[in-house]
Order: sequence, then structure tokens, then C-alpha cells
Amino acid sequence: MLLNPHESAARGALRIVLADDAVLLREGLIRLLHEDGHHVVAAVGDGPALVEAVLLHRPDVSIVDVRMPPTYTDEGLRAAIEARSRVPGAPVLVLSQYVEASYAGDLLADGSGAVGYLLKNRVARVQEFLDALDRVARGETVLDPQVVAQLLAGQRRDDVLRSLTARERQLLALMAEGHSNTAIAERLVVSASTVEKHIGNVFAKLGLQPDDALHRRVLAVLAYLRA
Repeated sequence: MLLNPHESAARGALRIVLADDAVLLREGLIRLLHEDGHHVVAAVGDGPALVEAVLLHRPDVSIVDVRMPPTYTDEGLRAAIEARSRVPGAPVLVLSQYVEASYAGDLLADGSGAVGYLLKNRVARVQEFLDALDRVARGETVLDPQVVAQLLAGQRRDDVLRSLTARERQLLALMAEGHSNTAIAERLVVSASTVEKHIGNVFAKLGLQPDDALHRRVLAVLAYLRA
């Protein structure tokens, strides 16, 4: 797929570490990222190599497959978490073949943002994938809509979350997908001030103090995932 050069320029070039043991997918992603003007500073195939590459290159963002050698369970995720513990706030976009809501919760646990969790089929939607990558690099939190949908379909166990109104839960789901207040207002066809009021109510019901707004958004999403 040909990329729009104007969209590429608007996003800006990123220095990227790529971790995936599937050689064909890894090479395909490298080509896609280079075509969009980005620079892959390291491409690795296991967790320890990912941590080493992040420490060495301090990339703008890392793209990490959840399942890598030797057991192909969650080595990539654990390596991403370790990398962020050693380089606090290091932006990470995790790719997974299946919806694993617990993985998203683990990734968000430090509350610092700059994380994303997408299903691998999202890569085929090129502009959507590249937009998510850019947003994570800028410090935002981006969750695959299918993860959010599964969470909504499940049984809610947390009394605090149950206290949210239907509209407040809808806003929290959109926040979990990484949408800004402006984008949420456009989707719900309401004013930005209405969105701010509802989000303020969500923060209050979740007991989040009015300190840093971005941090509170991440904590709200984390509470949503853990419910």
C-alpha cells in the first residue's frame, strides 16, 4: 500500500526498535516503517535483545510482539516491561495475535503512559497502525478497540466502576482507546465542555486527585482494565 507523504511528514520521523521473531513480519514492518520515513535502529528476535536495544539506542518508540522465544507466551511483554523499568517511560507499542486484556493491564501498571496494545491484524490497516505508533511515541495510551469491546462485554466486578453512568462508561472506553477529548466530543456529537464534565465525574468517582491530567487518564484506564 502506498503511503500518503503529507501524512508521513505531519507525523515526523521516529527512531524505532522492532522486536519480533517472525522474520517475514519483521522485514515487512521494517519496509513499511522506512517507507513512512522512520528509521529502525534495531530489529531483534527475543526479549533480552529488546531490552539491550532499548538501553543502547533509547528509541522514540519500540514495537514488540507479545510472544517470542523460548516459550512463545509473554516473553515480549515481560521484556517490554523490563525495558520500561530500566528506561522509565520508554514508549512501547505491543502487538498480539489475540485479545489478552491482562497483558494490556500489565503494560499500563506503572501509570506513566506512552504505551499501546494492538492486535496484529491492525498492522494491515496501515494508516491506523502508523497513527497509533505516533501517538504512543508522543506519550499517549492506545488500546485496540477489540480489547475495549471485550472488556465491555465481560462481567464488571468493581463497585466503583459500576457507579459510573452509561455515558461515563462510554467515555472511559473511548479514553482507553486513546482518543483525545476533542475526538471523543466529535464521536459522541457533544461539546468539548460536556466531555470535560463527564471525564471530571469519572475521575472523581474513581478517587483520582486533580494532579496531572494525563496521568489521571492512564490511571482511569488502568482501573477500567483491572475491573
